Amino acid sequence: MRLPAFFLAAALALGGLGVSADATAKPLRWSSQGDFLTADPHAMNEGVNNTILSHVYERLTTRDKELRLKPSLAARWEQVDPLTWRFHLRKGVRFHDGTPFTAEDVVFSIERAQLPSSNFKAFASNLGKARRVDDHTVELVTPRPSPILLEEINTIQVMSRAWALKHGAAKPQDYKNSEDTFASRNANGTGPYRFVSWEPEVRTVLRQNPDWWGVADGRFEGNVTEVTYRPIKSDATRMAALVSGELDFVLDPPLQDIARLRKSAQVAIVEGPENRVIFLVMDQGSEQLRFGNVRGKNPFRDARVRQALSHAIDTEAIRAQVMRGLSAPTGSMVPSRMTSPATAEPRPYPYDPARAKQLLAEAGYPNGLETQLMCPNNRYVNDERICTALSAMFAKVGVKVTLTLLPRAQFFQKVDQGDFAMHLYGWGGAPTDPGLVLGPILHSQDGSGRGDFNSGKFRDPALDRLIQRSETELDVKRRTALLEEALLRVRAEAYTIPLHRQFIPWAVRKGVAVHHRADNFLEATWVRVP
Repeated sequence: MRLPAFFLAAALALGGLGVSADATAKPLRWSSQGDFLTADPHAMNEGVNNTILSHVYERLTTRDKELRLKPSLAARWEQVDPLTWRFHLRKGVRFHDGTPFTAEDVVFSIERAQLPSSNFKAFASNLGKARRVDDHTVELVTPRPSPILLEEINTIQVMSRAWALKHGAAKPQDYKNSEDTFASRNANGTGPYRFVSWEPEVRTVLRQNPDWWGVADGRFEGNVTEVTYRPIKSDATRMAALVSGELDFVLDPPLQDIARLRKSAQVAIVEGPENRVIFLVMDQGSEQLRFGNVRGKNPFRDARVRQALSHAIDTEAIRAQVMRGLSAPTGSMVPSRMTSPATAEPRPYPYDPARAKQLLAEAGYPNGLETQLMCPNNRYVNDERICTALSAMFAKVGVKVTLTLLPRAQFFQKVDQGDFAMHLYGWGGAPTDPGLVLGPILHSQDGSGRGDFNSGKFRDPALDRLIQRSETELDVKRRTALLEEALLRVRAEAYTIPLHRQFIPWAVRKGVAVHHRADNFLEATWVRVP
């Protein structure tokens, strides 16, 4: 994405806007490895990007400190019948440009998120038809009963219809094809902070919205009036900035430094598990291997090759040596063990290099093969080190991989374009229902939003039928059985190779108070800086 060096939101051109009268008001300076990607709230579903934009844009619902859903732009809601949900919108809310928030903005945002270039189409499509009842009431008529509609509505951030149309942003930015739009460089939400500026690879700045409805509602618990995000790729530089006091918070301190940081007089460690599973994806849609030495066919379309790769991976060594104990190996694709079927937890293919070689030989590759492994180097915890370890493990069974390491912006573009043979991936966040894994990631791509994140492009009609049945099953026991059967089928066929769930340590300057959430979101309205 080619962007000018610096963007300034016109709505915040006047200095001093948003400064609190609170004498304890403070700026918050934080960092992680990778940069902010786009200001368009429907263009890129990615963790750090969602974290930053969630301070600018809001959803109909939000989450509390335990990740429970609670009212936000919708003050309340009810299900009218099996296919109809009614949302009563909060009154008196204004966008950052001063225009009032109404039902038209909700309808527009849902319809926009359902468009082909939206990276949230997998969730928005299931919301069905949005209809304005009056200025502060919206109804959703879904195509089928949905047991997880409230989880899906929580993924859609609300834009101003008038602002988007005025600036030619009726459609989401086409991020994968490097489109540049007004909405990718500017933002106008209703949230607690206003978008001030974005200097790519340098900093993104937000400033407190003094007119935020949440202040009167008691939701602004902290004292942060300005938020500055700085992407710093180098672990050493990032941590030196924290220790010296140039930063207040680091989202992703290097795991090898955690023991030392615990003894630091300047730094405190706040940690907990993250709802995120890290796994491998193999291109199973191409007729021929995209990168490697196999001609005329694609070895990843053979389950024995996928199973062989799984047998080649020593997840316990990755946990102990690469992740320094801060991961939980799993065979499940569900981001939280709390919602994963017990039968899906154990790895179905234990570390067994001899069995891996045998399977490769049975598949027609007695001398192994060559291919590519593409990984981000600034997205997941120790992603580069994980992929380096995987390369060595694969080599031991005869699979020689060319390791391609990319910054996350280029990485996600290539994933979306299908320009890879095999890649590392992560999936998770606040919603942990297995249905929010099966539909977006494990269903085949059908144009409706299902399978939008199935970058391996595998197709299994039997699996699709199980997933579709689970989408409309409201009986908890029957739905649970369908979800479990689908997940076990994914395991048996090794359509993906789960590695582990991350544990996330955060590093803060001593005295800075933050709340660690399992979705790895930093909520600035809860932060207090001394």
